[in-house]
Amino acid sequence: FSISTYNKMWRDAQKDLDILLQREREEFFQPEKDRAKVFRMLATCYIRYIQIFRNLETAHNQLLHQQKRSVIRQVMDGVIGRILEIKKEMVDLEHSEFHYIDDILEDLKLLPEDTEVPIPRYFLKERLEVLQQREKTLDQILVDAGLQTEKPVKATTTEEAINVIQVAEWARQGRCRAAFMKQLYPEDKRSKQTKPWVKTGLSPDAAATCIQKVWRGYIQRKKTEEMREEEMVFLGMSLPPQLEATTIFWAHAGPVNVPQGEVQETHEEVSIKDNLKETEGFSIKAILQEQIEQCFFECWHITGRFPNYPTEKAGGSLAILSHKTPEQVAANLAAQKQMALQKSNQKGKNYKEEKEKPRRKMPQKTGKEEEEEGWKMAPSNFLSIMEEGCSQYKVIWQNRDERWDFLQDHDPELIKQEKQEEVEEEIRVQVDEVMQQKLENLRLAVDGEKSSKQNKGRKAEKVSRQLEEVRVTVSSLLKHNGVWTIDSLYRELVEEGLLIKAKTVNLSDYVGEYNYVGSILRQENVEPVPSLAHIRQLIALYGVLPLGSQIVHEKAPLVKALLLAGPNGVGKKMLVHAICTETGANLFNLSASNIAGRNNLQMMFHIVLKVAKQLQPSVVWIGDTEKIFSKAAPKTEEEMNPKQLAEMLFKFLKALKAQDRVLLVGTTSRPFDANLKSFCTVYQKIIMIPKPDYASRFGKYFNSALLWRHFIVQNGGAITKLLNISCLAKVSDGFTPGHIIRAVKAVLSELRLLQMTRKPLRTDEFVTPLAAEDPVFKEEEEAFK
Repeated sequence: FSISTYNKMWRDAQKDLDILLQREREEFFQPEKDRAKVFRMLATCYIRYIQIFRNLETAHNQLLHQQKRSVIRQVMDGVIGRILEIKKEMVDLEHSEFHYIDDILEDLKLLPEDTEVPIPRYFLKERLEVLQQREKTLDQILVDAGLQTEKPVKATTTEEAINVIQVAEWARQGRCRAAFMKQLYPEDKRSKQTKPWVKTGLSPDAAATCIQKVWRGYIQRKKTEEMREEEMVFLGMSLPPQLEATTIFWAHAGPVNVPQGEVQETHEEVSIKDNLKETEGFSIKAILQEQIEQCFFECWHITGRFPNYPTEKAGGSLAILSHKTPEQVAANLAAQKQMALQKSNQKGKNYKEEKEKPRRKMPQKTGKEEEEEGWKMAPSNFLSIMEEGCSQYKVIWQNRDERWDFLQDHDPELIKQEKQEEVEEEIRVQVDEVMQQKLENLRLAVDGEKSSKQNKGRKAEKVSRQLEEVRVTVSSLLKHNGVWTIDSLYRELVEEGLLIKAKTVNLSDYVGEYNYVGSILRQENVEPVPSLAHIRQLIALYGVLPLGSQIVHEKAPLVKALLLAGPNGVGKKMLVHAICTETGANLFNLSASNIAGRNNLQMMFHIVLKVAKQLQPSVVWIGDTEKIFSKAAPKTEEEMNPKQLAEMLFKFLKALKAQDRVLLVGTTSRPFDANLKSFCTVYQKIIMIPKPDYASRFGKYFNSALLWRHFIVQNGGAITKLLNISCLAKVSDGFTPGHIIRAVKAVLSELRLLQMTRKPLRTDEFVTPLAAEDPVFKEEEEAFK
């Protein structure tokens, strides 16, 4: 696709977003009593927002224009947050995490795959260098500690291995041919020397004709080539010579170490900023000084004294150059003092009255009263962000002429506007230093003494500078000695096995189909079993999207803890590693088996919290979490104290704020063994992962990369007519993806893969190893429900 295609994609997404925002203003802010109608409105908006999100993410990933990417990024963060807000309303309305919207998708003429939540690629691209450096550091610590004998070698795919073998074979054939030709060359030379030389000369006219023929052919070919190039430029199918020269220069400048579209400060930005300083710096400085001097003399004429110069924390000259007159400033200060006195007196009275009067409980609305009033959408934190991004798009980009911007990398005029504020701020700091000295000279000349407040301010500044120097000195000493620094704590956690390396697993690797009959079952008052595709969506919504974006995590509905419950082999650990892979998060392993027998668990939790918040995003994983909330008391002193650990978890979650991108993820295969009261208090979201249904084991469509097909092909097998996938999907009812993987690996050994060309895979080969596994029985499934 060309750049114009992605510009059109962005333009269409903005148009759809404007329509959707207008629809929200009309429908969502009016009470509605029909719950079915409310859910339909929410589900329709949810689907539309996901489609807009997908288009914006694709445009953001493919466009190189820095200013365009920043606008798209702002709108995209707003759309992500709005999706999470609507999801919360849908959950509160249905009292279920799983929604079946087949009828709505049918009306919109969409497939279930269109509701798949995309993962923004900028989560990793913008932090690629940091993540690579962290991976090297982690590998080095593991090697130094003896936990890893050698650095892991990246696994080679089949295609890469074939390419390596082909290159080696072509090189071998080339060397053989060169050796063969080396032997033939002397023989051919000797045979030519033995032949008598026959002189066949041409006449001068014939020789001149031959030369003219060759020269005219060469000239005509050059002219034809130039005409063809001019025609291609005219048609817009190739670049003009001057732009092509620039492109060739950058192509030969060396490989680019940053990913496509990564935002960096270029030399162009630096040069524009320097030009602004040279051309407009002097005039800005003179204007600021003149305005500040005028404020000094106006204040002296009214009050009889010069004002105190505001400190840097108070804003410096920004506090002086307000749009108010000195009389208005004095009046505002007096009014503020009067209001402060009134508030303090009122607080004292209220405190006494609250002590004397008994507390009264506020009347709470019942369910019937809420139904009578009707449903109304909660206030949003992201509508203003989206509206601001849309208005910025309309003002700057909607009608912008970009026909001559062939490179599409940056806009100098927009950079100039952005750098104007930075230049003004830098000059303002310099002006503040000059004007402070000038104010002191004026005060000495007119008043004859220094201001006491200024002396006190200078003393306070001097003390604060000394304290800052002491703090920096202490921190540098601690860093030098390796005591209680983030690097030392990070190393200690890795060596203790509490911070582990996440496996490289994408969320898309968790394959599974949708439940296509969910809405029909609900109409018959039967609660359908959630599909693996629903699980994948919930992990993206509650785990990946908030951890990947700081703005989304701060303003979206906060989810601090997430529980994944399900039988053994359904992929709980895989989903934990997928969250870390998609967001580049650190993985802390506080599983029951990993922290058993350790001393001073409270200090361990404190260190994990400190490092996780400092190196966010982070995922704190607690495997077999039901053991921490166990109903039975520990038999021996070496075992964990469940009550103590539960209290530590409460404190851990309480210390997490909205700005801390830290997620607590628990996994359990026996949630019914835990004390459910404290268990459900810690984990805000509890997601049950069921065994795969028939659609996930086989798939409605034959081209779907689902469990049996996916695992067989992934392990080197080939699907033939002798292999009945439908039969395997029927036989494997009650088995988890883990059971299926083990059965496939048991069959597809190295010897069996070598025999596959003459002996294709058969269905009965997979039945025997699958029968050796213990399935999920109906009683266990009911216990999970």
